[in-house]
Amino acid sequence: MLYSAFVVSLLAVSAAVARPVSRNKRPSDTDILQYALTLEHLERAFYNEALGKFDEKDFTDAGLPDFARKRFVQISEHEQTHVDFLTTALGDIAVKPCEYSFPYDDPKSFAGLSMVLEGVGTSAYIGAAQFLENKDFLTAAASVLATEARHASWVSAAVNKGDPWSGPFDVPLDLDQVFSLAAAFITSCPDSNAKLPVKAFPVLSFSPATPYPGDSVQLSYDSSSGKKEYFAIFTGLTTIFVEISHDKKVTIPSDVVGTVYGVVTTSNEKVSDDNTVAGPVIMIFPDDI
Repeated sequence: MLYSAFVVSLLAVSAAVARPVSRNKRPSDTDILQYALTLEHLERAFYNEALGKFDEKDFTDAGLPDFARKRFVQISEHEQTHVDFLTTALGDIAVKPCEYSFPYDDPKSFAGLSMVLEGVGTSAYIGAAQFLENKDFLTAAASVLATEARHASWVSAAVNKGDPWSGPFDVPLDLDQVFSLAAAFITSCPDSNAKLPVKAFPVLSFSPATPYPGDSVQLSYDSSSGKKEYFAIFTGLTTIFVEISHDKKVTIPSDVVGTVYGVVTTSNEKVSDDNTVAGPVIMIFPDDI
């Protein structure tokens, strides 16, 4: 459970909302491109900042492979290309970079956070693809998605010595779920940026920080729903619903594996933005093969 504690600590912060608005209609292609550019700006800033702080010796002194920094440089260049591509597509209305705060202090924690961001980026593109009507945009998004997934797999397996994948399917996350995760790193955005059709849900955290399948977990979140609540676990294309006890405890299913996402919801049938109470949170369960 190498990075679960890290994931909990980095997401259990108050989120600065990057000019969201309530979404009451289907997002347009422009909305989705602005949303994607917001995420790509964040990733580009993340890599540029870390690579400016740490040289190759810092990476090897931290116990990372001697090839790691060179590959991270390539990933940084990919993210810059994604930013340039989306900025060109949007023209003068393209959103500008925000200000960010990333919780890492050495190359190893940077690599851990990289794995998280690339995984979220992959799930973001999967979830947003359904809204694109322009087939050229959809093809471009699929191409970016494939690259993000390659990044996530490489960082997890080659650098962090973890699992290269979680199973036959990755998790699709919707716009609000992804924004709730991304907003934890955003401190402010230019007033000139277009408003995004997204909102951030209340923060969800759990303890112990490194649970195993079958463990009882204490959830922490603010709730005033007044309804029975469930912990919905997204694993691949499947959602598992676990009833939350009166003292906000749940038992993790014994058969979950890989990177999963969880939200608190008032439904035990289907998760929607309307019935989401808090989250998402990320849990990582290694496949012990």
